[in-house]
Amino acid sequence: MEIALLLFIVAIIFIVRAIKVVPQQNAWVKERLGKYAGTLTPGLNFLVPFIDRVAYKHSLKEIPLDVPSQVCITRDNTQLQVDGILYFQVTDPMRASYGSSNYIMAVTQLAQTSLRSVIGKLELDKTFEERDIINAQVVQAIDEAALNWGVKVLRYEIKDLTPPKEILHAMQQQITAEREKRALIAASEGRRQEQINIATGEREAFIARSEGEKQAAINNAQGEAAALMAVAEATAQAIERVAAAIRQPGGEQAVQLKVAEKAVDAYAKVAADATTTLIVPGNMTEVSSLIGSAMTMVKAVQSKA
Repeated sequence: MEIALLLFIVAIIFIVRAIKVVPQQNAWVKERLGKYAGTLTPGLNFLVPFIDRVAYKHSLKEIPLDVPSQVCITRDNTQLQVDGILYFQVTDPMRASYGSSNYIMAVTQLAQTSLRSVIGKLELDKTFEERDIINAQVVQAIDEAALNWGVKVLRYEIKDLTPPKEILHAMQQQITAEREKRALIAASEGRRQEQINIATGEREAFIARSEGEKQAAINNAQGEAAALMAVAEATAQAIERVAAAIRQPGGEQAVQLKVAEKAVDAYAKVAADATTTLIVPGNMTEVSSLIGSAMTMVKAVQSKA
């Protein structure tokens, strides 16, 4: 009974040491008698008990690594407190196991030294403007060395760039001055544009008024011309009708009578004015001669018509 129990325990131990289940996105490195003998892939795997063993276990997922803060000196001798985060992934479990004693610490140290080297080539203002370039150069520098460690560096991101308080205060003053300058320029541009708009409006208004006055003068002239034409046409028609009436039988006598009436009316109006002294001609034949002269003029007009 004791032998059977012992054999059962030994069998369980053999099974446990012989069967290995590797989780997804993991890789286990197998050694046989202390020598690399392969990599166990996700799923069910078998080992030779007491001969094979799992020496290293690696996760194949993307790993974020916090890079400690450090002081970097820029090209213009300004100190910056810089920290970042590095993303990498194990691509070769064998090299990750035997290429470096601690690939995580190696990647961290390389990230710090690469960052100092990149920032040392830039001036202070450029470090804030060219973060993407800095990140890309750090990734390139680490990735070349990390290939021997079985690690692929995916990206690097700078979290904070903190200059000294004196530099930060000077930068804030510079930004304030730059904003005030932009405000003054914007205000002057606004006033300039306002003056241009006012001048343009006045010019257009003056042109519109002059065009209106010109059109009004043209309309008045055309109206006066039309009125003169209408008066002339009416006068011509009246003269034509008078001439036609004179040609009728008894027309001359009617004209003589009309002229005589006008003369008498004129004498009557003069006599009615108390301030006017009326001198009546002694010879009334002068009145008849006046009527005769008027008739001669009427005949002349008639002959011209």
